[in-house]
Amino acid sequence: MEFEMENGGILQQKGLKNTTYEGAYYNGLNLKVGFKSRAKRDQYYQVYNYPIYGIGIYSSTFNSPIIGSPYAIYGFVQTPIYPKENSKWSYDYRLGLGLSGNFKPYNAQENPLNLVIGSKNNVFIDLGIRAQYRLTDHLKVGAGLAFHHFSNGALALPNKGVNLIPATVSVNYQFNPDVKIHRDSVLEPFSKKIYYHLNYGVGFKQLRDDLDHRFFKTTLSGYASRFVSYKWRLGAGVDLFYSSSGNDEEIAGDKSGELASKLSGGPSFYVAHVLNERLVLNGNVGYYIHNQRFNGEIKKFFLRAGARYYVYKNLNAGVSIKAHMGKADFIEWTVGYTFNRDYK
Repeated sequence: MEFEMENGGILQQKGLKNTTYEGAYYNGLNLKVGFKSRAKRDQYYQVYNYPIYGIGIYSSTFNSPIIGSPYAIYGFVQTPIYPKENSKWSYDYRLGLGLSGNFKPYNAQENPLNLVIGSKNNVFIDLGIRAQYRLTDHLKVGAGLAFHHFSNGALALPNKGVNLIPATVSVNYQFNPDVKIHRDSVLEPFSKKIYYHLNYGVGFKQLRDDLDHRFFKTTLSGYASRFVSYKWRLGAGVDLFYSSSGNDEEIAGDKSGELASKLSGGPSFYVAHVLNERLVLNGNVGYYIHNQRFNGEIKKFFLRAGARYYVYKNLNAGVSIKAHMGKADFIEWTVGYTFNRDYK
């Protein structure tokens, strides 16, 4: 169990210091509960030095009525960095993903100065790195840096996002002493098979500030990949996108209703960071062979970052953010199936 305090570190977008962030100062709190497993069937616990998986509750304030006082619930994995069994010092990095609420979103009449976020509820992304010092077998204190990103994936505009890099201090109580790091067995070699992935995703996007309508978007993706190490799989494939905004005359004009106004896509490079037998962080860098700027496809290159979990055998579900460079396109809620994958 851990209690963590955060302070400072607002990354202000250009030109918003005297509007959205005027007088703002960030403070945050985290309460985390986690567990460390010695799962024999999943050798990734050994590969990652027996990480901690858990759930966190986050609460914060910007000391400003413009942004609000957001909270979040998230899952996280905290991974030791080169642990030394007899040292009082330890180091780790953290990845977290969850949902937040209680932002005070932009409203033309009631809150016109919030020019960064247009929704009360948003995706919460958490990264962190830290050093800890062991006081007793059960008690540790720590300090480090975190990065938080809040975004709705263009579900509601504006969506510049809220970004933070606060300093952190923490107190950690362990009910049981640290699991001793020793190698239980020789690692099984990673698979040399080629995996084939078929994924389908859905989401919604607001295209203009003066148009409240959310347009339906879908993704159909196919990739091939293979392991290059225990932690990484690399591959390539194709993404095909559908945008219902191509049917709207106000968006597509004279091209509305045409198949080329609704469909886009192209080849993409695929990368997967394997955290354990079921949990994977996924990413893509792709290039549009055909795209439409009026659908929000404003660059020729598109990016994707997300997470997938194998819920049953080779069937997985996940969430990703598709983007064009630094600007979010939409949040994809995905289901997928992997062919030729060994499962336990």
